[in-house]
Amino acid sequence: MGHNATLLSATLGQEGLIRKALLVLGGTIFIALAARTSVPMVPVPMTLGTLAILMVGLSYGSRLGAITVLAYLAQGAAGLPVFAPTTIMGPLAFVGPTAGFLVGYVAMAWAAGFAVERGLAKGFIGMALTAIAISALLYVPGIAWPMGVASPSGVEAGWVGQGFGYYWTYFISNFVIGDSVKAVIAALIVTGGWAVLARR
Repeated sequence: MGHNATLLSATLGQEGLIRKALLVLGGTIFIALAARTSVPMVPVPMTLGTLAILMVGLSYGSRLGAITVLAYLAQGAAGLPVFAPTTIMGPLAFVGPTAGFLVGYVAMAWAAGFAVERGLAKGFIGMALTAIAISALLYVPGIAWPMGVASPSGVEAGWVGQGFGYYWTYFISNFVIGDSVKAVIAALIVTGGWAVLARR
């Protein structure tokens, strides 16, 4: 399979190092603002962090997308208020209940970019289905951490080592609809960007 252009490379061409650094910084600010934006939804409000991460991955490509999310996580680890308001700030976030999701964000951005680069996310339908699948895969590291990794790592809390039903109730079921909606919106915005570019 060939290597397809991303929205970023089609718009800016081959970026230099300084431009890439600015794009990473801009991407981290975009993700942080989205993560701290709450939208009313049933049964729980949703933040827009994963929407931004999908958009960064789909637009930046696998490598730059993953690097941008790593930089975002580094900002959070340093104590900057970049995570969702319900997430612990600073290095403790990486041993808290959502640590698996935080680490999974890197894979999410990489996978979204990889799908575009390999031509697996073409057009709105292809991109939306890809984004929904990648969003669903985020639950794997999201619940693997509290279910099986946190306890051997020495973390003791009420959310550690519970059965799958517990994680389905508190970590997955309330967020499936919102995550699907965000995946479709991300695909809509990025394919809209391609459509605008095609008219130029």
